[in-house]
Amino acid sequence: MSHAIEIQGLVKEYKPGHPILKGIDLKFGNTGLIAIIGPSGTGKSTLIRCINRLVDPSRGEIWFESEGKRVNLAELRGRALRQARRHIGMVFQEYNLVERLTVMENLLCGRLGYTNAWTAWRRKFSKEDVAHAFELLDTVGLGNFANQRADALSGGQRQRVGIARALMQRPRLLLADEPTSSLDPKTSFEIISLLKEQGRAQQIPVIVNIHDVELAKRYADRIIGMSGGHVIYDGNAENLSDDFLKQIYGGEDWLV
Repeated sequence: MSHAIEIQGLVKEYKPGHPILKGIDLKFGNTGLIAIIGPSGTGKSTLIRCINRLVDPSRGEIWFESEGKRVNLAELRGRALRQARRHIGMVFQEYNLVERLTVMENLLCGRLGYTNAWTAWRRKFSKEDVAHAFELLDTVGLGNFANQRADALSGGQRQRVGIARALMQRPRLLLADEPTSSLDPKTSFEIISLLKEQGRAQQIPVIVNIHDVELAKRYADRIIGMSGGHVIYDGNAENLSDDFLKQIYGGEDWLV
């Protein structure tokens, strides 16, 4: 079986001798929604940010297909890294939209990795890219918002724009770092459902860092539970027992 991404012996230390990630080994297939759960400070966001190199790993390997060949993301630099990151979409907790730009302009930012600096500065994108952006706006339920400024949107609408922008990259992997933490429960369900639907539609894996265990159990095809920089659980929702949750989060008073 081929894997979209393989992580081997991944270690991250922000301070020497104090690793946040302690030798992570994981393989992700070519489809499915994978939820990473665990207490704050256990390395969930660091793991996702190491994959797309927003954070540089201290040690280990992250194997991914870029430009037709398998590459170790952990050691890429310069142009090779930029090329690889074009294929990894990212959805952020705080949306990371350009507030003064329109929804359409924010979506087209997802194509910047594929255009030269002059074209990007002039904001001259191909008819194909513009048409695809309109299609994605319909897909995420914002078909009538193309000319709306980003700073006029609600939190849920902003996150939908963030998802559409990531999909504009036509990624082979989609990452989402706590995409529902700033949203109300109803909108959170809608956003996770949208991520799962688009993962299936695009036939790519979606890796989501999430605090809401029930949301993860409801939507994830696979759950990875982390604690203290280690993977404590790796399996489906049905087998995520209270015993595992106690190991992941510690104690049992919070269990209902």
